[in-house]
Amino acid sequence: MFAQAPATYSLLALIIVISFVGLQAAPRVIATNLLRPYQVARGREYFTVVTCGFVHADFGHLFFNSLTLYFFGPNLERTMGTPRFVALYFIGLVISSLGTVYKQRNNPDYASLGASGAILAVLFAYIVYYPTNMLYLYFALPVPAVLFAFGYLAYTWWASGRSRDRINHDAHLDGALTGLIFVGVTDFDAWRRAFQLVGGFLS
Repeated sequence: MFAQAPATYSLLALIIVISFVGLQAAPRVIATNLLRPYQVARGREYFTVVTCGFVHADFGHLFFNSLTLYFFGPNLERTMGTPRFVALYFIGLVISSLGTVYKQRNNPDYASLGASGAILAVLFAYIVYYPTNMLYLYFALPVPAVLFAFGYLAYTWWASGRSRDRINHDAHLDGALTGLIFVGVTDFDAWRRAFQLVGGFLS
């Protein structure tokens, strides 16, 4: 299993172990690696653009991010190859972090953490390759991946404009768009196949 998707399982292990240590034994791990846009924009704590993706706010946050990576990462890594998968993951993480830094750069009270941006990049790249596969919302409701993508992007765009909860919707949107664009740049034929599959699915 590890040999078929080494990057996915390595990332998953790192995320779980580091987050668990921060949540259970050493809260300073989380405090040190929080993404604070105000600080990054002023030339401090650059490392948190990446390290914020390895800590989580609570076990629910960690569980859902880990589960999403577990379900979609291995198949995507086998499809696109480990080097491109690793590039996708970290580009998604960095772009989603930098988008947050730009938007919140003048807010000294804002902080963010979690792997959601990178994992949304993985999920949306997966959707390009497998647009007619079923995704099960809440483990019960089957939704074609392409319909989920449209619905999720619309909701996240709307939610990012409201900014009334503690969820970093901007990072989610940036990560999802990164996944779509990354596949378009590195494997445009995948987009052609996706359009053909969706056309056949809808006809």
